[in-house]
Amino acid sequence: MDYDVLQKDLCLLGNSFVAESITSFKDKLAFASQADDIYLFQADCLDLLDKIAAKYPNGCFDMIFADPPYFLSNGGITCQSGKVSTVNKGDWDRSRGTEFNHAFNMQWLEKCQRVLKANGTIWVSGTMHSIYSVGFAMQKLGFKLLNDVIWQKPNPPPNLSCRYFTHASETLIWAAKNSQSRHVFNYEAMKEMNNHKQMQSVWNFSPPHISEKQFGKHPTQKPVSLVERCILAATDKGAFIFDPFAGSSTTGVAAIQTKRGFCGVELESEFIQLSTKRLQLALNKRSRI
Repeated sequence: MDYDVLQKDLCLLGNSFVAESITSFKDKLAFASQADDIYLFQADCLDLLDKIAAKYPNGCFDMIFADPPYFLSNGGITCQSGKVSTVNKGDWDRSRGTEFNHAFNMQWLEKCQRVLKANGTIWVSGTMHSIYSVGFAMQKLGFKLLNDVIWQKPNPPPNLSCRYFTHASETLIWAAKNSQSRHVFNYEAMKEMNNHKQMQSVWNFSPPHISEKQFGKHPTQKPVSLVERCILAATDKGAFIFDPFAGSSTTGVAAIQTKRGFCGVELESEFIQLSTKRLQLALNKRSRI
């Protein structure tokens, strides 16, 4: 990829954010479709967030979708496809103690808050192991909490120990940048999607379909339909969406399918390769519509 030509093209398109980011971070750009405002960086999200915030003190993203580490990789077991399997996902998901985990959540959330536009919002997904820390950190940082949405899973894996209830849900917290934010909420669109009734905060979505894993899978991959609903609820067409923990870039695929721009950050090479294939496929499909 000729980054100097790409930078020039982006400047001509008026996307100053990406052009300037490439100037100082171009060696980290893993994928770009400038005509569609789709970009993926291979980097530590904390470093990239600092660079973006320094250039854009008033923010540049309309929405953030974040699926941060749940800190669940502790040597435990679960049931997957009828077989016992480990819950270990990688060092990036390993807990380093409650205080460290919470400090990390404070750190990345504070940086994300800085790059949100004045009326921007953030969605964060998690389980009980992480989401309460996230919610507390948000309140400490001055975010305005809007909703906690329950993602109900219709066929969760059984609880093997038989010592507590089967885990059948995850929580998403939706929050605005601060109490002064006049956030977007597409109420009528959500109502139309729900048989013309008010959309409630319990959503039933199956895990990612096999077609969403044709190039491989991420251990905490979300269904595209779930992220699409978040995007459609909280942004208008043409919005610019950021994902600091891109993983397999489900947020990017959802952004492409809903005609939004996307900027994602992922550190692991394995998932960069997976993301690149998924993003390109989604762009190819959209171009044929």
